[in-house]
Amino acid sequence: MKILAITQARIGSTRLPNKVLKKIGEKTLLQMHLERVQRSKLINQLIVATTDEIGVEGIVEVANLVGIKTFKGNLNDVLDRFYSAYKIFGADAIVRVTSDCPLIDPSLIDSVIKLFCDSGHDYVSNTLNPTFPDGVDVEVFKATALEQAWHEATLKSDREHVSAYIWKNSTFLGKDKFKSSCFENNPNYSQYRLTVDTPDDFVRIEKLVEMIGDDGPWLDYVSCIQEHEDIFDKIKAEERNLGYKKSLERDK
Repeated sequence: MKILAITQARIGSTRLPNKVLKKIGEKTLLQMHLERVQRSKLINQLIVATTDEIGVEGIVEVANLVGIKTFKGNLNDVLDRFYSAYKIFGADAIVRVTSDCPLIDPSLIDSVIKLFCDSGHDYVSNTLNPTFPDGVDVEVFKATALEQAWHEATLKSDREHVSAYIWKNSTFLGKDKFKSSCFENNPNYSQYRLTVDTPDDFVRIEKLVEMIGDDGPWLDYVSCIQEHEDIFDKIKAEERNLGYKKSLERDK
């Protein structure tokens, strides 16, 4: 089985423009993200699916720096961007991660992949029932599921958010199109935020990296936040999946 990881990266962002190219020390958030994904033992190939926006050359440069190939595709139809990238590079299964997660955990990626392989399901993630921090999200789905979603999804929210059509029609949520399961953690750490969408998010990641480095496991970062509540409680955290909720509003 060939497992292809696709991370989406773009320049435009209404809340924090050029966020993936912002630097902490000598590294951009994108470089940090890619280097961590590269440490997965089960991924066969990693690519960056980006766009044709002005300034995207910066994303391509970072990808080239760490030896990762890129694909430029549709700006708003991210499902089409993923599908088109998959058609070029080929795979039996696709791992979806996003570049605004600079502290994505390679061991967690492999745990989700292993559950996917062992279960034989069409879709496995650690997000169907969130118990991990926002910012270490991992989704794995069969290439056949991606192809079906590309053909059948019509809502704008389903095209903007690659896996939405798949997980909304999954057995985990009581539907029958895609067999699915969720990799969960006990205790529940879903209240913590390790993603970057806003200036406050960037400040949080910057402080974490300054305090414990950029190569720790996800739980080390959560523990750091817990141990230094006096610092991190002052940094505003937005609600989870706000971008998807805005897409649902536009559907109406």
